[in-house]
Amino acid sequence: MIVYLHGFNSSPASSKARQLGELMAKSGRRADYACPALPNSPRAAIATIETTLAHANPATVTLVGSSLGGFYATHLAEKLGCKAILVNPAVHAHTLLRSALGPQTNWHSGEQWTLTEAHLDELAALDSARISRPERYLLLAQTGDEVLDYRDAVAYYAGAAQIIEDGGDHGFAGFERHFKTLLDF
Repeated sequence: MIVYLHGFNSSPASSKARQLGELMAKSGRRADYACPALPNSPRAAIATIETTLAHANPATVTLVGSSLGGFYATHLAEKLGCKAILVNPAVHAHTLLRSALGPQTNWHSGEQWTLTEAHLDELAALDSARISRPERYLLLAQTGDEVLDYRDAVAYYAGAAQIIEDGGDHGFAGFERHFKTLLDF
């Protein structure tokens, strides 16, 4: 089972989520794909993902997380022992998102909400100081990410398989070029 976890202020309508869903459908594996809509509360987002995974064997699950979804994927890979593919992931999200405190708008739904200190506290509670088994992880990062410093992810996921591309952006330009790699992993 592949579960795609979207990023901050995003949704299952994101281009990467749709592309991966279409790939799974074309390969006859639509039933093996899920992309839950994640609530703004980190605690509630984790609960939503855990509900999605409730009947799955962690040994058969691969989480694909983009940005904040990569942070969530890391937390759950550490907790459950499943694999995780991280696409320009947020590392230590509670620190990273401090500069975004205040009013927010979801890019796809237009929902307005406020990022608070309580959200940052929830993120801090989910943070893993380091990964325990690098072989469970695949990092995809682009040096042109305008939101996150790719070097933070390279250092944090040291020992994991890594594909680092020059240029690109936070959305990970050319994501579809890596579908075979994702499925093989």
